[in-house]
Amino acid sequence: MRYGIALDIGTSGTRGHAVDLDSGKILSTVVTECHPLPGANVMDHLTFCINVGNDVAHRILMDTQNKVIDAMGIDKHQIERVSICGNPIQLSLFQGIPVDDLAFAGENAKKERGITDQARNAGVFSAVDAGLDVPDGTELYVPPSIRHEIGADALAMMYKSGFLEDDRNCMVTDYGTNAERALKDGDENYTGSAAAGPAMEGQSIKCGMLAGPGAISDLDYDIGWRCKVLDENISAENGDKIDFSLNRVLDEGPMHGKATGITGTGVIAAVAVAQYDRLWKKGKLMTDDGRLHLQDDVYIESKDISEAAKAIGAMRAGHFCLLEHAGIKFSEMNVMYMCGASGTYVDAMKARDVGLIPPSSTEIYQYGNTSLSLATDLLKQPELLDKLQTIADGIRANHIMFSQDKIFSQIYMQELSFWDEGMSLAQYNENNAMEGIQELPKPRGRANVHRVATRDIQDLGENGLTIIHNIGTQLVGKMDGCTGCGKCVKECPEHALSIADDKTLTVQTKNCLGTACYRCQMSCPAKVYQYNKLSLI
Repeated sequence: MRYGIALDIGTSGTRGHAVDLDSGKILSTVVTECHPLPGANVMDHLTFCINVGNDVAHRILMDTQNKVIDAMGIDKHQIERVSICGNPIQLSLFQGIPVDDLAFAGENAKKERGITDQARNAGVFSAVDAGLDVPDGTELYVPPSIRHEIGADALAMMYKSGFLEDDRNCMVTDYGTNAERALKDGDENYTGSAAAGPAMEGQSIKCGMLAGPGAISDLDYDIGWRCKVLDENISAENGDKIDFSLNRVLDEGPMHGKATGITGTGVIAAVAVAQYDRLWKKGKLMTDDGRLHLQDDVYIESKDISEAAKAIGAMRAGHFCLLEHAGIKFSEMNVMYMCGASGTYVDAMKARDVGLIPPSSTEIYQYGNTSLSLATDLLKQPELLDKLQTIADGIRANHIMFSQDKIFSQIYMQELSFWDEGMSLAQYNENNAMEGIQELPKPRGRANVHRVATRDIQDLGENGLTIIHNIGTQLVGKMDGCTGCGKCVKECPEHALSIADDKTLTVQTKNCLGTACYRCQMSCPAKVYQYNKLSLI
């Protein structure tokens, strides 16, 4: 039997399929619980790579990819093809391509540092040379980036969703930590991405987890709020019914006792419920203990809502940014394509109400993981690689660097005030008018929601889903002047740090939030802790 491996390398982790190349059937699916590098977004991974070196970051990532392949349950000696998809940073780390050109915005900044843009075109390479533990001669299929900032994952969402063929004004977003998005205006495409934050994937949330068995993925209203919990096949099933005002369970559902956490779409549902039930005011949940208690000891607290609000704010700022640059009003943009796990499981109407999609959206299409889907297509149809390169070359894309855009900054600051300080929509729009930016309309009526995919990964294969946890490595070191007080350990929000009797500090890379946090370093009373002095064991 001949096998192929399809890999989607995302910011929050890896998802993979084992495929029978003769029949085209998916045999098994393996996902990781997180990414092996420290950090919760691509900029954290990029910073880590630059600090420790490309080779080290590449080695850590490839160790995880080999563990994914090992968990597929197939004979590795029969693997003939591997295909990958993901954003430019993840695919560059996979291939060992320098990422310096992705770290600096603007041609002048690159020129001053002697940095040249790397080619990220479609190609067939050696999987062994990339660092995979597969037979010699195994081919590695890599789809193209549209531009060096717009990766293969963005091409996947545009190609697999049908966005490119739609002749209407429409928008597509791959909902995840990096939140790639595109706006179509005739033959013109406007693209951008924002580090929306880990809350979109259920990370940096007290009871958060990635979309997997046991995750609360939604809250449905049924004279009370019914928890929807993902089962072993990552399908949403009925859990307990909750009255948040009375803080009690009204009814136990079939998934009672099976919830282990809440994923990003569940967090978005909780944000919507807090708004609907008027439980959110000026940055706080107005319940007795400041929490929304769901089921099986899973809860949402005020800090979680604030984390989600940052992601929502980045999403809405991105909507404004693309529309303003394209010269399109909200009223002229009615079609929305939603991709990725969060785009699949989230309730589209709740997503519209809280701001994850434009309030003017009246036709909403929900797809699953388009990145893994495209990688799987490449295994079955290697000739698709040339077609994808032609499509990428033909896309007229105007890429907007959100981090440097005044419109994005203006809207994002307003979003923070709207969520955490109680700014009214009227004041929000008055401020927009002063800056020459269009108003944010209120959502009206119900949209036509087309659930093209019922779950993130539609086909798990005959052997089903395996989740692996043993990934990443350790950073260790000793700091001169360290007293061993343990303050850094106590301050670590992800419990990634430990200290031994001899004052050796150890950080588990897969749990560490990296440059997005640094609470360990900032909390050191002796001011001797320096994160960048830690090294690989």
